[in-house]
Amino acid sequence: MTINWPSFRGPGAAGIAEGPPTATTWNVEQGKNVRWKTAIPGMGHSSPVIWGNRLWVTSAIRAAGESILKPGLYGDIAPVQDDSEYRWQVYCLDKRNGTILWERTAHTGMPKIQRHPKATHANCTVATDGKHVVACFGSEGLYCYDVKGKLLWQKDLGVLDAGFFLIPTAQWEFGSSPVLDRDRVIVQCDIQKGGFLAAFRIADGSEVWRTPRDDVPTWSTPTVSREGGRAQVIVNGFRHIGGYDADSGKELWRLKGGGDIPVPTPVVSHGLVFITNPTG
Repeated sequence: MTINWPSFRGPGAAGIAEGPPTATTWNVEQGKNVRWKTAIPGMGHSSPVIWGNRLWVTSAIRAAGESILKPGLYGDIAPVQDDSEYRWQVYCLDKRNGTILWERTAHTGMPKIQRHPKATHANCTVATDGKHVVACFGSEGLYCYDVKGKLLWQKDLGVLDAGFFLIPTAQWEFGSSPVLDRDRVIVQCDIQKGGFLAAFRIADGSEVWRTPRDDVPTWSTPTVSREGGRAQVIVNGFRHIGGYDADSGKELWRLKGGGDIPVPTPVVSHGLVFITNPTG
């Protein structure tokens, strides 16, 4: 059975994969319940996506030296000071055996925005409809490939400065993933100044609509819902949790009073919208 997993958290951002049961235990060293393992250079927090027998993932590769990730519980909010050159990569693998089918360099240069010690420069999960593969690298741009790796278009979204809103110098990199809705790519860009929600045509990258958002930086991926006969883009936020008309970008409703560092994606089920936030 072929199960497609086209974007962050899968179809409808529900986090549910229909089909055969998934292994609940595994051991990489012993190879228990591990079908294959493929080394990917650099660092990336993007989730893999799958369409048919192809799998895509991203990474940011430091030109010289090793990138260090600092997991754990600690209160340091300072970003990683790094003026090294990086390559932002998109990888396509064979889902059946882990063979790398192609890799593409989307951008090369010094990151425009610094990352949190727990983050990477490739945090956003790509989105695919089986014909297009859209990768977002924040300030380094939005890129659309076909499934064979041909670059169809790229778009500069500007400098997307996401970080601690109370201390703007604490840059933490971008984290919201693109989602596809019919013939459009939707991106949520909540940043220090000039935030927006926008839709672009997947055929050529032309802008369909752009709606300003007055919110603090967030790292949440939007959700598209068609429950109740209305297509809307639902977003998490601190000052502005809300829904927007998917065709025009017009605001439909809003809530306020969320947590100050929103990350989780909205989930829609049974006519309800579920929003999770830290305490405000």
